Amino acid sequence: MPQSSEPTYYSLLGLHPWASVIDIRRAYRQLSKVYHPDTTDLPTAIATPKFQQINEAYATLSHPERRLSYDLKIGYSRFGVIQPPPDLNHPVSHSHDWSKSAYLDASDRPLSSGEIFALFMLVLTFVGCLLLAVAIGLTRGEAAIHSHLLQPTTFVQQQITYMSQLITHPIIKN
Repeated sequence: MPQSSEPTYYSLLGLHPWASVIDIRRAYRQLSKVYHPDTTDLPTAIATPKFQQINEAYATLSHPERRLSYDLKIGYSRFGVIQPPPDLNHPVSHSHDWSKSAYLDASDRPLSSGEIFALFMLVLTFVGCLLLAVAIGLTRGEAAIHSHLLQPTTFVQQQITYMSQLITHPIIKN
């Protein structure tokens, strides 16, 4: 990556160019709490320009197309270069933090607790319906099949009687 006198958006947010969308969002939220003119103890003359720079950096890096063109502008390429993982030198015993996985774009996100609850209710309803169908089938299904097969209805009995009469006593027409 070529070095210039002006800091990159990544360095403003304290990140590396291979940072995930979640890392970018997390860094922006932390820095915006520190430099927001309404909530900081820093002088307004220092906080306001710094906050504007952080906003500009986040607006560029959080949008996939803008981030790609910015990366090309600063000389960083995601394609053709294999980047080592940031935890390469950490011991294997550390568990992997799946919350820092790289999403394809900013619209990808984990499910909220309300969405997880709705999915749980759908699965619970589906399982309940299956159990109800199995219970009805076990308690009434076999008896219903046997009763219909062994005992024909009165209409079927009338049809059988009528057909047997036709066969044994054909109707003779004049």
